[in-house]
Amino acid sequence: MEPLILGWSHTAFGKQPDATLESLVVDAGRAALDDAGVAPGEIDLVVLGHFNSGMHPLGFPSALALQIDDGLFGVPALRTENACASGSAAVHTGLAHLLAGRARRVLVVGVEKMTGIPASTVGSALLGADYDLAGGESSTGFAGLFAEVALEYERRYGPVADTLGAIAAKSHRLGAANPFAHLRKDLGEEFCSTTSDRNPVVAAPLRRTDCSPVSDGAAALVLGLEPTSTRHDAVRVAGWAFASDHLPRARRDPLAFAATELAWHRALGDAGVATTDLDLVELHDCFTIAELQMYEVLGLAPRGSGHRALADGLVLPGGVLPVNPSGGLKSKGHPVGATGVSQHVSVAMQLTGTFPGVQIDGARLGAVHNMGGLAVANHVTVLAAR
Repeated sequence: MEPLILGWSHTAFGKQPDATLESLVVDAGRAALDDAGVAPGEIDLVVLGHFNSGMHPLGFPSALALQIDDGLFGVPALRTENACASGSAAVHTGLAHLLAGRARRVLVVGVEKMTGIPASTVGSALLGADYDLAGGESSTGFAGLFAEVALEYERRYGPVADTLGAIAAKSHRLGAANPFAHLRKDLGEEFCSTTSDRNPVVAAPLRRTDCSPVSDGAAALVLGLEPTSTRHDAVRVAGWAFASDHLPRARRDPLAFAATELAWHRALGDAGVATTDLDLVELHDCFTIAELQMYEVLGLAPRGSGHRALADGLVLPGGVLPVNPSGGLKSKGHPVGATGVSQHVSVAMQLTGTFPGVQIDGARLGAVHNMGGLAVANHVTVLAAR
């Protein structure tokens, strides 16, 4: 059996005061079904990726997709939660049911509604994904945790602020062309590399431009075994893998991203390809230091030399492996449960030549990397054009 992504949809990410969790799910799910050319009654399973962790009062949203159409009545619906990897966990759960023969068509929706609530509530919810800080207070939240990674990186390899500024500038430049993105302004490298009133330090050495924004949004896709859409080709799921690391930070080298590397190689092995075969990757850049780390995890540069991948243009459009042509989480936004599904949709669009932003010409093979916590939950998917 060859798992396929049949169709997809993507709402705009950002502050959406008129949207509700339900409206985001319904809008994205309905559009994905339409795009796939699949009737609601042909869906065998609904999987909803949603982190929540106290950001929304509804703690049981799995069946919200049934609001799309009465034809979904009776279809089993479940929710996946794996911190910031909840969306990819939903995709992988759908794939598992598909390959086990328990479903022939699966609707996957990733969603989060994060704005319109106190910042302290959002911060507390996100800290719930950290073993050491869950239930406590932190003025810097996850930015503080990734700032510690940046400081350790500097201790071992030297200053990174300028490199992080260059990564942020790349993300903003690409995101400015993406109509789905939360932050659609090319800020330039000088702005992103300079501390100012408009770009203050959030948690040294990370500035505001090093941090992904709090966003609302949803993305959806339909999985199946036979092409159905008349709008575009289906996209093949060539390989996928998931690996977890220890939750306590004391048991992890902050720069190793060991389980991330494991998931990456497992997924590429499942697909029978190498990193050098890929035409693009959408990876989890919740903070710019995470993207820098991933250059090294992917083998684009030796450990401690990730800056070379950027300086040499390897990760830019037209380079050896374009990274986050969507603008990434940093610019596109990071509605937690929606992120992984969004990444799959972005790559699927690239492989069918339908991405509305910066299109990678001739893309035939792409990968998704989505992580939860500080490289604790690690999901990787390899997608291929048919």
